[in-house]
Amino acid sequence: MRQDNRMPRVLHALLHLDQMTDPATSDLLAGMLNTNAAVVRRTMAGLRDQGFVTSTKGHGGGWVLAKPLSEITLAGIYDALGAPKLFALGCGNEESHCLMEQAANAATAEALRVASETFLSVLSAITMADLARDYETRMKELGLNPDDYRFDASKIP
Repeated sequence: MRQDNRMPRVLHALLHLDQMTDPATSDLLAGMLNTNAAVVRRTMAGLRDQGFVTSTKGHGGGWVLAKPLSEITLAGIYDALGAPKLFALGCGNEESHCLMEQAANAATAEALRVASETFLSVLSAITMADLARDYETRMKELGLNPDDYRFDASKIP
């Protein structure tokens, strides 16, 4: 089964946007995420619709954060991405007359419901600011200064 990796990629992009002084073009973000600009525009449009980013067109335009990282939860991002399905698991024939299949479906559905609630609860407790702090901690553990590694779009030819 193909994995949906949009969420960690979007989180990555948002962390970079927070570090940028100028708007980031879809092409620039696409290069950072190893994808194409059309995918970035589609994905970022969902974030814009939820009020997490804004965009401007034309020369000097691009994507910028519309809220501070501390106001953006991972649950909000997940929702803005359309709440992708978490598991490939599912129930069998939901209209089965077999009581054994009904029992198996009920147990599976309950486990998936609890897992989904737990996932959303954890995402709700994490903000983008938490991820930024994690990044800075990781950099310091390596003896690196996070400020020395800030993305500077002006250095791109």
